[in-house]
Amino acid sequence: METLRNEALTVHQQLAAGNGVSGALLALVGVLVVAVLIAAFAWGRRLKAREPGPSRPEEQPRLPADGPVGYAVEDREPDELAPREQRLTPHEVRGNGIESRRHR
Repeated sequence: METLRNEALTVHQQLAAGNGVSGALLALVGVLVVAVLIAAFAWGRRLKAREPGPSRPEEQPRLPADGPVGYAVEDREPDELAPREQRLTPHEVRGNGIESRRHR
């Protein structure tokens, strides 16, 4: 029985000690991960180089000669709230600002 334990112990010790293969395998995986990261970086730079550059100032949109189109000025009246001890939560506030407009 003692010999089986010694043999089992030596098998475990042999597996735990390894022969350098696990270290080489980890190094190989590390090199592969670095290679994939470098390839992804190079591919991204190539994609970025194919994109058009920023537009020049003469290509920018201009305002029409008669001013901005559809420009409107609104005067909104504030919604008066009754004084409270506690703060209102968002679901307690009425509407979304539409009710405060005065129709003329």
